[in-house]
Amino acid sequence: MAQTLFIPKEIDTNEPRVGGSAETVKKLIGLGFTVIVETGAGTASRIPDREFEAAGATIGKAADVKGADVVLKVRRPATAELKSYKQGAVIIAMLDPYGNDAAVKELADAGVTAFTMEFMPRITRAQVMDVLSSQANLAGYQAVVDAAEEYDRALPMMMTAAGTVPAAKVFIMGVGVAGLQAIATARRLGAVVTATDVRPAVKEQVASLGAKFLAVEDEEFKAAETAGGYAKEMSKEYQAKQAALVNDHIAKQDIVITTALIPGRPAPRLVTREMYSRMRPGSVIIDLAVERGGNVEGAVAGKIVEVDGIKIVGHLNVAGRIAATASQLYAKNLVAFFETLVDKDSKSVKINFDDELVKATVLTHGGKVVHPNFANAAVAAPAAKPAAKKVAPAAKDAPVKAEAKKAAPKKATTPKAAPKKTEGEA
Repeated sequence: MAQTLFIPKEIDTNEPRVGGSAETVKKLIGLGFTVIVETGAGTASRIPDREFEAAGATIGKAADVKGADVVLKVRRPATAELKSYKQGAVIIAMLDPYGNDAAVKELADAGVTAFTMEFMPRITRAQVMDVLSSQANLAGYQAVVDAAEEYDRALPMMMTAAGTVPAAKVFIMGVGVAGLQAIATARRLGAVVTATDVRPAVKEQVASLGAKFLAVEDEEFKAAETAGGYAKEMSKEYQAKQAALVNDHIAKQDIVITTALIPGRPAPRLVTREMYSRMRPGSVIIDLAVERGGNVEGAVAGKIVEVDGIKIVGHLNVAGRIAATASQLYAKNLVAFFETLVDKDSKSVKINFDDELVKATVLTHGGKVVHPNFANAAVAAPAAKPAAKKVAPAAKDAPVKAEAKKAAPKKATTPKAAPKKTEGEA
């Protein structure tokens, strides 16, 4: 009997994306699975139920997840959703585990095998599975579109009979996937673009897109990239030197877009109020890191605020603002990874825990937290016990620290090998 795969409608009202598309449903059925898509799951991504049905899926209800062997999601399942999942089910989603130990333990307690797509290693084999790249690429594009909407002037230089309109000046801070796409998009719109990053390798990439690179190029700068291609957290001394360099530069900009994130840590503060207070009224700042604390002083998650005449945009889930495209790419990422978990002969899930992709992404299995980065999650939010005195609960969103001195449980392992340390978004 074929195993069942379920694609739910996201219950978060701020999440319009979906974990499947008509194209990926066909592929999943070809792998031997019965696919059920919850009614309305793709509506916000411009994928009506009839397209899923035409691809071979059954349109079902939320309760159908109870019989699912596999669940493909966008966001981490909420407590109410987990109660409906059967033990042993495979969950693949962007689980956002850093700083959410209690939620990781909840996944383990539910008995599911949970994979987090953000931890996909950046290796050649996994490029097609890299959700961070696919979604950040769209976020970088959308950031420029949002900036152009909020900026009440033209972006390209225009020569008219009435006079010349100067090109807008755009400054990109953080040149990862999102930053590179923001540079490319701003250049297409005719802006004069500069960019900065702590990684020396991106200098050539910035120049290749027609932008100018700006950075303090000292010895620390030369060693500011991890083996996985992520930015390292810079010293306070370097941050001060970099801030001094960009201070005067920002005052001359019309649009600033910040994208800097450090895996497992709050977003670094790049732009202070003192810096942007010198920009001319009507200038725009887009903070793509606002969900992790923000790169910009005064940014408010989910809002557009005006400070000193400057618009500071803190949209949440920026990739989700173009959900139709974001879902199309995300669904392809999911199916490419899921295919590596399927035994082609039995047409069922057969996980090889020695596979480097599995080691990097599996969070929970067999009722345990198995990812070594989350050893502390195994003791997060313990069940209440009768006691003579009241004990204060642990902080819900306490950050994970590998060097924590708490007594850790015996090392949790997968049936064959413990996954090695991996890094998250950059």
